[in-house]
Amino acid sequence: MKRSAWTFALMALLAIAQFACQPQPAPPTNEASSTNRNDVRAEPVDTASIERELLRIENDWPRVIKEKDVEAVRRVEADDVVMIYPDGTVGGKAQDIADIESGALSAESIEIKDLKVNVLSADAAVVTGHTLVKGGKYKMPDGKTIDISGEYRFADTFARRDGQWKLVAGASVPVRQPAAAASPAAKASPAMVASPASSPATTGTP
Repeated sequence: MKRSAWTFALMALLAIAQFACQPQPAPPTNEASSTNRNDVRAEPVDTASIERELLRIENDWPRVIKEKDVEAVRRVEADDVVMIYPDGTVGGKAQDIADIESGALSAESIEIKDLKVNVLSADAAVVTGHTLVKGGKYKMPDGKTIDISGEYRFADTFARRDGQWKLVAGASVPVRQPAAAASPAAKASPAMVASPASSPATTGTP
């Protein structure tokens, strides 16, 4: 028996009403992506741990020079390290290794003090300090020996590479005493310390 047009119309209306009452999925929004972005937070930097490690490295330089521990230099200095020595010359890892291994750089005593670590991020930091060198000698390539005793201030830049802290740049300058007639305002700013792994007129960093 055929159904009337009214029957079909009624069935269609019921189907539409049933569909309309079903909960519909909410349209996609940017909230999820926004929430995910907010959930991605930078991990906290372990400043104390970084400071301890870099202070350990810096305080080890006197021993490195005294014992001619070139392995420490190879381990700590990056292959592309740039060093600015107190006499204005520029050197690198090969120069530091040669100076220490050959004994060209020596001293009766080296004291490192006033160390300060400025942590820039989880993978970068700058260390500043003050070096006092007594009985310091540097043997030039021509065989002449010069006295490098004195005070220096230095700044060393470290970067963490493959989980290891590497010295990537260093600079040191001698501390110059102001002239007796100079006014307090004209007092020269304290020059920087040399890094134990330095060349003429320096003291270095392992």
